[in-house]
Amino acid sequence: MKWEKLLSRGRFGDQSPETNATSSRSEFEIDYDRIIFSAPFRNLQDKTQVFPLPDQAFVHTRLTHSLEVSSVGRSLGKEAGLRLLEKYPALSQTGITAYEIGAIVAAAALTHDIGNPPFGHAGEDAISDFFKFHPSGKAWQSHVRPEQWADLCNFEGNAQGFRMLVSKDFGLKLTYATLAAFTKYPRPAAIAQRDVARKSQKKYGFFINQLVDFEKMSRHLGLEKSSAECWVRHPLAFLVEAADDICYSIIDLEDGCTMGLVSFEDTVKLLAPILREKFDPKKMEGRSQSRNLGALRAMAIGRLIQECVEVFGQYEESMRKGTFDKALTDIIPSAGALAEISKVSIQKIYRSKVVLEKEAAGFQVLEGLFSVFSKALYHQFYDPSKFSGQDKSILRLLPEDFPLHKGWGEEVNPYPLLRSLVDFISGMTDKYALNLYRRVKGISFPGA
Repeated sequence: MKWEKLLSRGRFGDQSPETNATSSRSEFEIDYDRIIFSAPFRNLQDKTQVFPLPDQAFVHTRLTHSLEVSSVGRSLGKEAGLRLLEKYPALSQTGITAYEIGAIVAAAALTHDIGNPPFGHAGEDAISDFFKFHPSGKAWQSHVRPEQWADLCNFEGNAQGFRMLVSKDFGLKLTYATLAAFTKYPRPAAIAQRDVARKSQKKYGFFINQLVDFEKMSRHLGLEKSSAECWVRHPLAFLVEAADDICYSIIDLEDGCTMGLVSFEDTVKLLAPILREKFDPKKMEGRSQSRNLGALRAMAIGRLIQECVEVFGQYEESMRKGTFDKALTDIIPSAGALAEISKVSIQKIYRSKVVLEKEAAGFQVLEGLFSVFSKALYHQFYDPSKFSGQDKSILRLLPEDFPLHKGWGEEVNPYPLLRSLVDFISGMTDKYALNLYRRVKGISFPGA
């Protein structure tokens, strides 16, 4: 794979020339701006990162997390870009700059959680479990193909994000480079065998009905295949992944300290090995805990950015050849310190009572919503003798643009129908999902 093609300014769904001579913004800055003003991105403000939103202390939502990951991603991209332009002087002849490379990573990082459902990763499991185990979900299995069923039984926020970014409904028309940098897992759900040594095959990155879209992008950028069913990552996807890894490792720990789940003393001990010679306990004297916590977090992120850029520079050729496929944060000098932070976070944060209660509630809410809407759709199209007045009322709550056929007996393609149902529910904010669940279950009434 060649950087000249990988950094193409071509835009998905747009046949216009690759350069926009009338704009003061680069094509990749345009990507960033389109994402910022999009409805799916705004919805992240009411989607859980880890903790339910408390009344007093500030903790991160998916929105604030995404903005911070984007900021770190921009720094990673710019620093890596400077090294690439120094290493490959011919790249400058294409007009590409380090700032544009930073903009690609920043835009892709901004969208990295855009496909996540309500209630965090528990929401992903809840959607998957509905189709795997719930009678109303399992009823659809005989009506779809095996590869379609694999999508439904293994909901993946990354694949949902790719679907949203290429959807005509949102009209984003992002550049191919930004889309590819976003795609950490360039494979479909159903593959013959997963290569466990390749990080890019840990999950999947697009649904089967987006295969054509992914193939179009890969041809334009010259992405190569690592096997018959899987592709090689775009090298900048490693930087997007690193930005996310850095932020959730350090900032989830900061939130855990703010919530009192990890002591300030333990937090300092966990961050000190990353800071190494920069750690000076004397500088913390006479300052508030929150100020010290912020300073330590900033220094730790700065050090991790430097380390990831160094490793990226070391392995970028192997990335383009498809022989390197690991997370950068797993092989940097501070990898051991990050592993220890992850261990403590699992024990004291992710398994804390407040987080587990939120996850349990999320399972109930999403299962309940999928149950009532899925059952109503199934009755209308496959068991009309059971299609009730309640089902009719439920279906009227679907969005106006939902691809719902009118009348009974009409031929229906169930997979797009179910994909649209997943779009509808997974796109909800935590609060909207909870309120709708209460109403369709009769627990509360509109206006109550």
